[in-house]
Amino acid sequence: MDIKPKRRTRERILEAGLRLFNDFGEPNVTTTVIADDLNISPGNLYYHFHNKDEIVEAIFSGFEREIEAILSVPTKRQPDVDDIWLFLHLLFEQIWKYRFFYRDLNDLLTRNRTLEIHFKKILANKVLTATLLCEGLVSAGAMRASDNELHALSTNMAVIATYWLSFEYARDPRGKMENERIGRGVYQVMAMISPFLIGESRSLLERLSVEYLKQQPLR
Repeated sequence: MDIKPKRRTRERILEAGLRLFNDFGEPNVTTTVIADDLNISPGNLYYHFHNKDEIVEAIFSGFEREIEAILSVPTKRQPDVDDIWLFLHLLFEQIWKYRFFYRDLNDLLTRNRTLEIHFKKILANKVLTATLLCEGLVSAGAMRASDNELHALSTNMAVIATYWLSFEYARDPRGKMENERIGRGVYQVMAMISPFLIGESRSLLERLSVEYLKQQPLR
């Protein structure tokens, strides 16, 4: 039987940090808590990371690489409704995976200049990707919208994607934060796009929305 190689301590620290930040919020987790969770000494942790900010920045680097891969559009063909559907699902899944960044966003950006600079770039790319997808639908005759409407729609898509988790938490701060709660943000974005679609594209999105609501009931 093959024996899996033992994970390095640095990788274990990042995995534990992400899990604990997601579960309890980044402000409530110290390096001592992470070390205790891994059953290692604080000195062992400090050998790899001098402070919690270094752990946060290392996790953010992984998040940034993964989300930038999602923030891309088809280049050899015009995007369609399925592309928007896939884009939204992948985007919200990524947000859920690194949800502490979004739940604690304002605090993190205030304290960490590196995160502030890089997250601005991510926000700009969210708007750009949404714009390109919608422009592609307009060019394909699947959407009817003016330039001003496209700009507003693309910005609103980015706003909902960025702050939906905060909205869900404020709506029910003592409730259990489950994947389904943030998943409902996908539906909210789709509902916002639907009025601009025409013909078969709108019918397709409506059918997808009905199927989605069966799996993700609104509460």
